[in-house]
Amino acid sequence: MTEPSRSGFVTFVGRPNVGKSTLMNALVGEKVAITSEKPQTTRRAIRGIVERPAGQLVVVDTPGVHRPRTLLGQRLNDLVETVLGDVDVIAFCAPAPEKVGPGDRRIAQSLDGYPRAKKVALVTKTDAASRDEIMQRLMEVDSLREDWDAVIPLSSVTGEQLDVLADELLALMPEGPALYPTGTVTDETLQDRIAEAIREAALEGVRDELPHSIAVQVQDMAPREDKPDLTDIYADIVIERDSQKAIILGHKGSRLRDVGARARAEIEPLVGTRVFLSLHVRVAKEWQRDPKHLGRLGF
Repeated sequence: MTEPSRSGFVTFVGRPNVGKSTLMNALVGEKVAITSEKPQTTRRAIRGIVERPAGQLVVVDTPGVHRPRTLLGQRLNDLVETVLGDVDVIAFCAPAPEKVGPGDRRIAQSLDGYPRAKKVALVTKTDAASRDEIMQRLMEVDSLREDWDAVIPLSSVTGEQLDVLADELLALMPEGPALYPTGTVTDETLQDRIAEAIREAALEGVRDELPHSIAVQVQDMAPREDKPDLTDIYADIVIERDSQKAIILGHKGSRLRDVGARARAEIEPLVGTRVFLSLHVRVAKEWQRDPKHLGRLGF
C-alpha cells in the first residue's frame, strides 16, 4: 500500500546568523532567500517549496529573533511570532562551532508558546566544526527541551544530512495534497526577488551600523522597446542619513557600480534577459523608526 502524500509548513528559528536562509536555499535547491554575514538580513517571511517523493514541504524563512531597538525590529519580531503560530513544524537551529548560550536557551524556551507545532532541533554548520564540537553541541541542544521530535546535525554547504532532514520533516507533516503547483520554488514576486538581490549586493562590505539602514525599492521594470532581450530596471537604495550616502556611493560612485554589477549577475538569470540596472541612492530620514516610511517600504 502506498504511503499517503504529506504537505505542510516548517520554519527555522534561532539567533540571527545561524544559517537559516542558507539552509532554506540548500533544501529548495535554488537561491530564494538572500544571505549575508550581517545579522538580521532576512526581513520578510519568504516561502521556499521543497518537492520530495513523499510530498511537499513549504519552508518559511523568517528574520532572526533579537532584542528590537527600532520599530522595524519590533515588526520583524512580530512577524516571527505570527509565522510560528501558523506552521506545522518549528526547527530550532544552533551552529555547531558556537556554544549554546542564553539567547539560544531563551528562544528554545519560547517555543512553549506554540503547542500546536512539532519541534525539531538542528545543529547547523557541521562542516565548520570538529567531531567533538558537533557531539558537544548535539548534547547541549538536546537538553534544551524534552519534546524534540528529532535532533539532526547537518551542513547546508556540503549538503550532508539534508535528505535526512527533509524526510524527517515530511514525516511530521499532516497528510494532504501539495500546497503549490509542481515546479514552484517560491511565492516571492519577481520584483521582490530583484529588490532582495540588490540589497544583498549592497550589504557586502559595509560597516556594521549600516546594514539595518538599507532598504531597496524597485520603481520600474520593463523590456526595452527596441531590444526585447534587454530589461530596464530602475531601483532605489534607501538609507536613513546623508552621511550614509557617501558610504554606499563610494569614491566617485565606484562602490555603487560594484553593487550594480554584483546585483545584475544575480538578476539576469531570474529575468531571463540581459538587464540594464539603474540604481539611485535615496535618503528617508530614520525610516526604521517611522511608521509611514515603514509602510511605504512594505513593512
